[in-house]
Amino acid sequence: MVFAQYKTKSKFLLMKKLFFLFNFSFLIFFSLAQAPPSFTSAELFLRLKKLNVLGSVLYVAAHPDDENSRLIAYLSKDRLYRTAYLSMTRGDGGQNLIGDEQGIELGLIRTQEMLAARRIDGAEQFFTRAFDFGFSKSTGETLKTWGKEKILSDVVWVIRKFQPDVIITRFPEDSRAGHGHHSASSVLAHEAFMAAADPNRFPEQFKYGVKPWQAKRLLWNTFNFGGLNTTSANQLKLDVGVYNPVIGKSYGEIAAESRTQHKSQGAALTRVRGALTEYFSPVEGSLPSNDIMDDVDATWGRVEGGGKIQSMVEELIKNYSLSNPAKSVAGLVELYKTLLNLKEGYWKKQKLKETQQLIEACSGLWMEATVNSGYAVQGDPLKINFAVIDRTGADVMANRIMANGFDTLWRKHLEPNENYSFSATTLVSENKPVTDPYWLREEMSQGSYNVNDQTKIGDAQNEPAYEAQFSLNIYGQDFVFSKPVQYRFTDPVRGDTYEPLTVIPPLTAKIVPELLLFADGEEKPFEAEIIRHDEKNSEPKIVLENTDGIQVKQAGIMHNLVYDYHAKPVSTAQRALVANLAFDENGKMQNAKELKTISYEHIPRIDYFLNAKIKFVVADLKTEGRHIGYIEGAGDKVPAALQQMGYDVAILKEKDIVPGNLQQFDAILTGVRAYDVHSWLNDKYDVLMDYISKGGNLIVQYNRQNNIGNNKVRFGPYPFSISNTRVTDEDAEVKFLNPDHQVLNYPNKITKKDFEGWVQERGIYFAGDPDAKYTTIFSMHDPGEPERNTSLIIGDYGKGKFVYTGLVFFRELPAGVPGAYRLLANIIALNRKKGF
Repeated sequence: MVFAQYKTKSKFLLMKKLFFLFNFSFLIFFSLAQAPPSFTSAELFLRLKKLNVLGSVLYVAAHPDDENSRLIAYLSKDRLYRTAYLSMTRGDGGQNLIGDEQGIELGLIRTQEMLAARRIDGAEQFFTRAFDFGFSKSTGETLKTWGKEKILSDVVWVIRKFQPDVIITRFPEDSRAGHGHHSASSVLAHEAFMAAADPNRFPEQFKYGVKPWQAKRLLWNTFNFGGLNTTSANQLKLDVGVYNPVIGKSYGEIAAESRTQHKSQGAALTRVRGALTEYFSPVEGSLPSNDIMDDVDATWGRVEGGGKIQSMVEELIKNYSLSNPAKSVAGLVELYKTLLNLKEGYWKKQKLKETQQLIEACSGLWMEATVNSGYAVQGDPLKINFAVIDRTGADVMANRIMANGFDTLWRKHLEPNENYSFSATTLVSENKPVTDPYWLREEMSQGSYNVNDQTKIGDAQNEPAYEAQFSLNIYGQDFVFSKPVQYRFTDPVRGDTYEPLTVIPPLTAKIVPELLLFADGEEKPFEAEIIRHDEKNSEPKIVLENTDGIQVKQAGIMHNLVYDYHAKPVSTAQRALVANLAFDENGKMQNAKELKTISYEHIPRIDYFLNAKIKFVVADLKTEGRHIGYIEGAGDKVPAALQQMGYDVAILKEKDIVPGNLQQFDAILTGVRAYDVHSWLNDKYDVLMDYISKGGNLIVQYNRQNNIGNNKVRFGPYPFSISNTRVTDEDAEVKFLNPDHQVLNYPNKITKKDFEGWVQERGIYFAGDPDAKYTTIFSMHDPGEPERNTSLIIGDYGKGKFVYTGLVFFRELPAGVPGAYRLLANIIALNRKKGF
């Protein structure tokens, strides 16, 4: 994983007005790398067959990875229906197995993982504005937090746009769903099934081109997993494990490849071959007898004048050449012309799009618009490199190419397999919006994103920052092909690589560290860095806003637009506040934005902007001990928080966990899910127990698994398991079972006030059936549930201590919750004072 803050500099002088520089050079070149998307002849054959299929299915669930990948792949690639998955959320509230991103950042990652999955199983992807606020134990809580009518309107909008013949849900509408988000997704799908057809529900949507839509039926895709079997012999059945000889895979194999894209969840599946039966229970609409699409006309018979189209496609299929798909191009162009003569309608629009895509792919056309940097600066020039090649010798005339106001008339017949390329420089408008995920542009509500543009609701991601239009005439018919302007470069490992182009402002800012903890009223330093991305040399005036109760002063001298500050709390009253950075350039004060970048090899680079800010946390905090060893897990920000508390933190690797090396540490902490991601940790059990017995303090944060392969995980000196118990109400009352225990009294006196202001939840994956030698400290519960006593267990072993905790320090510390810092300091100090 790489976090990057790019300081992009333009290679050109700042221009005062729009201009174009042309450097035309027609030449032949050969690219050794294959850029997406590309299609095999077999894949094109399936797409050709799909032209005669006019059916659509919408699958509905709550989160990334809730979808039934094998059913979706089967419907998309075998039955050839237009298939989509509508996820209520982007998975923002889950845990992250590959890094330390949480919340909206995790949602950004999982959005791209979902799109990667859809590229494999062939479906489309939609989202509502609902935010994944963590595990919920009731449908009512979920709908209240999301805002039921708001999210219902999103589901209705997607149904009216997508016009599915059949809607399928993953979960039941009751507690069998196992998660309030799960059941809520099906409740919303059920209500939307009816509301989408009602002209009196959400009529404000109609001005955007949609109309009431009645799907034929709503089905529940029942399941048998997690110890719960909701299938039955009398339910409708469908074998989705069939083998597709054209693709060379079964849908169990494709599903595994698709689901394995959910890498941040560790959701990889083993490829499965052979029969796989899916079961369906009717919820609403007409009852099916033999198939989920009973009584749905999925042929051209549903479109007036479609009979001729059906025959033309059948002829194209009959004459298709696997060795030379270009032979079909002329016929596809004639099909396109015939489609143009149909009455306007949903399927006309969809099949025109599919036909144009087939014409491009079968003709071997390659068109691209690329840039030499991943970033374009508002007000700066942007050089775009255009390339077009007719690789099969189809009759193609290039008419014009357009991008960002650039427009060139170019009547050029493309010679077979000859590459035509040129460059043009245009100006990025100072008013061009920065490339920010559309759902992050407005301030969030408690349980949902706010999106003011109705047309964007449901979209998985933004449109590209810039698109190039290639106007071509193919066999006498004019077409316009839109291609995203992308950053293209050669990575030494990945090879020929394409990444998105991001529009950024001339100035961004960053404050380091992001959180400043004051434990005893001391003065602490921080830095504010202003990053210029243009060629100006002016120095903006910067102001730190909302610093009430914190004395902030500039210290030292400014160097390279880095401002050194010192901060000190005015009082020792516990609190947390966020101060925003603003700057004044040309007499205009505005919030400074920080450019954040997430980069993993399995997804495109993700850029987004946040207000440049620092969180000040004032806590009545005392610590004991100094040296901490930290064994990183799936990824969290606890080590940075420990450093803020005044500890020296050493990151321990496998090679460091050896006898004689650990006694230097006052405590050793394992990161979240460390035993889940490091199988070698189980092999270090004896070394860690020896460390405890000699006076050490081992603190294990939550894990999810009791076994690694066939081996039982050993966490502590006495037996306990990992349960699924959690308390999701972040305001749940916390009772002290052992008020005189050291962990509640030294070096900080813990009170119920320390549990105020917690975020998302109290704890997850509590200890299960702990041995009697462990002491339980807290009792808490969600509404309507029994007390849960194992969020924190402590055991004496030899001269030292062992701790397992499901309390979510990994969320509370970055959120700046003072009480979480105080409690963790006490846990770390357990082996420092005797007499309790």
